[in-house]
Amino acid sequence: MPDALDLAFIGLGVMGGPMAGHLAKAGHRVTVYNRTGVRAETWVAANGGTCKATPREAAQGADIVFACVGNDDDLRAVTVGADGAFAGMKPGAIFVDHTTASAEVARELYAAAAKAGIAFLDAPVSGGQAGAEKGILTVMAGGDEAGFAKAEPIMRHFGRAVTLMGPSGAGQLTKMVNQICIAGLVQALSEGIAFAQHAGLDAAKVIEVISKGAAQSWQMENRSPTMIENRFDFGFAVDWMRKDLSIVLDEARRNGSRVPVAALVDQFYATIQARGGNRWDTSSLVTLLRD
Repeated sequence: MPDALDLAFIGLGVMGGPMAGHLAKAGHRVTVYNRTGVRAETWVAANGGTCKATPREAAQGADIVFACVGNDDDLRAVTVGADGAFAGMKPGAIFVDHTTASAEVARELYAAAAKAGIAFLDAPVSGGQAGAEKGILTVMAGGDEAGFAKAEPIMRHFGRAVTLMGPSGAGQLTKMVNQICIAGLVQALSEGIAFAQHAGLDAAKVIEVISKGAAQSWQMENRSPTMIENRFDFGFAVDWMRKDLSIVLDEARRNGSRVPVAALVDQFYATIQARGGNRWDTSSLVTLLRD
C-alpha cells in the first residue's frame, strides 16, 4: 500500500462521498470541501479528517486533490479563481477530476494547471453509486503519464480498473463512449422486455434464458428484474444521463461523429423528464413502451 498522503476531495455527493471515504479508510489524511457545508461536516463526523470553507483552503498542502462535481461550470468554479483549488495547490501537486464533463473543459484546465506548476488528470468513472460505495469503479484517465503514475495507486482505493487512455481529454472522451453504449443497451433491453410482455411471455423467464447467450449484458443482469417489476430507483438518474448525453452530442457535432441512436434515446429521456421521471434511473426507458 502507498504511504499515507495528504489528500483533498472536493464534492461529496453520492459518488464523491464514498470515494473520499475509501481514501480515509486507507489511512490517508483527507481534507474535504463541499458546496453545502453541512454535508462536509457530516462526512468528517463519519470518516475523520477535516473540512474547509473553500476549495483553495482544502487544497493547501495536498499531494493530490480529487474532485467529483456536477458539470463543466461546477468544475471551473472549484478549480480556478481566487478561491479555486489551483490557487491553493503546491507546485508539483496533482489535480484529479472525476466529474463527467466535456473534453474541452478538461483540456482548458490541463493548460491552466500547467501554468500553475501542477498536473491535471481528467478521470471520469463508471460504476454508479454502488460501485463508488463498494470501491469497484472503472476509472478512465487522460493526461500525462508522470502525473497518472503517481495518482494511479491512490485511485485504486476506489477503482478496480484504472487506465490512462491518452492525453488530456482522453478520459472524458472514453466516458462518452461508455454513455453511448449504455444508452443503446438500455433502449434495446427495454424493447426486448416490452416485446416479451406484449407477446404474452414470462419476461423474467425470457431474460433468464437469453442472458445465458449473446444478448447478455451488465444492464440485463442488474436492471432487468427491476424493469420487469416497474421499479426505477436503483441507479443513474435520467437527469444525469441527459447531462452526459448532451456532452456526447456536443462532441459528436465537433468531431463529425454520427450517433443517431444516442440522439434518439436522449429524446426518449426528455419525454420521461416531461412526465416527471427526472430522478428515475435510466432503465425507466421501458415505461415509454407500455403506453
